[in-house]
Amino acid sequence: MVTQARLLQYRGKAGERRVILAQDDAPRFVEGAKTTRELAGMAATQGQTLLELARSSLSDEVADIEQLFADGQLLAAIDHPDDARILLTGTGLTHLGSAEGRDKMHRQLSEAEQLTDSMRMFQEGLEGGKPPAGQFGQQPEWFYKGDGQSLVGPRDPLISPHFAQDGSEEPELAGIYLIGDNGQPFRLGIALANEFSDHVTERHNYLWLAHSKLRPAAIGAELLLGDAPTDIRGTSRILRAGKCIWEKPFLTGEDNMSHTIANLEAHHFKYAAFRRPGDIHVHFFGTATLSFSDDIRTQEGDVFEIGASPFALPLRNELKQDRASWQELRVL
Repeated sequence: MVTQARLLQYRGKAGERRVILAQDDAPRFVEGAKTTRELAGMAATQGQTLLELARSSLSDEVADIEQLFADGQLLAAIDHPDDARILLTGTGLTHLGSAEGRDKMHRQLSEAEQLTDSMRMFQEGLEGGKPPAGQFGQQPEWFYKGDGQSLVGPRDPLISPHFAQDGSEEPELAGIYLIGDNGQPFRLGIALANEFSDHVTERHNYLWLAHSKLRPAAIGAELLLGDAPTDIRGTSRILRAGKCIWEKPFLTGEDNMSHTIANLEAHHFKYAAFRRPGDIHVHFFGTATLSFSDDIRTQEGDVFEIGASPFALPLRNELKQDRASWQELRVL
């Protein structure tokens, strides 16, 4: 049973925007703000938490979030009218067991007795990824995924570019952040995510990891407020023509990670460029479960379905292929 408070973004058939607070009782619409970003800005200015402000602004109008999800009227947990003000980033090799699949991709048979860079980074995370509060721990792997153009919602397709060699799911959590007027980062909450990647490209050469990550990513409709649960268990599956061809449980939350979320955040926001007032950050925390590691090859039309408690709603994204190539560069 879902009990932790969550914020959702609604868009009506006429385009009107509203925010929903879902908690123990029936989900209700919030007054005074049209988007979660707007509500978060108000909370930061007023010195309140998002939950405090949302609870004080509840209307009497009940929202059926399951029906709204089915109707496609729930958006990604966060957005911004200017795509350039959203930054999508992530960290890898952060979960217990996450090194195995990566190591299999990167290991060469001639180096069987030598640790790969992936395994070395994973072991360093095990040793130093959970420092005392207020201290920097081991620096994690970090990557860039794109800006708001690459962010899709819980029912939207994930479009693989024409040059991609693979398009596969990565079920995980994403932290959602707002940079305040004085450059202070605020964590708004966490969302369920599919950090979609090209694992064939990555496997060819680890230095192509950066290329493999420049893909769209999906986040769920629910922004989980407050501290993230330390043990989150979910299921990732792939549906083909309506039938499940692969299914596997996944674990996340700090009990199942080699880094604390605070350490991942500290190493991200230590850079001044990531503390620009008004920006939104979506930061993916990593995973240990991939269908690619089980030799699954996705096809256009496959549907990625990811669900986990304490989220009430899943991600359900269809894989599509973009066959259009970019036009030739011209010199002015």
